[in-house]
Amino acid sequence: MSENDATREHEMFEYEMATARHAELIREADAYRQVREARKALRRTSSRSQEPEGSVRSRRSRFVRAA
Repeated sequence: MSENDATREHEMFEYEMATARHAELIREADAYRQVREARKALRRTSSRSQEPEGSVRSRRSRFVRAA
């Protein structure tokens, strides 16, 4: 094997490693995005399912009348 062939093989190996790493990064980013969207959807649905809180005050006074 000549030096030129060895250099070419090394370059192809580096190219394939970079391509594999690129694909891996895309998969990781997609998984991260899906988790973020799922958490956002979960927060949205859980906040909708809760009853809206009404006013605590009533028409009665907080203080008892003096006798």
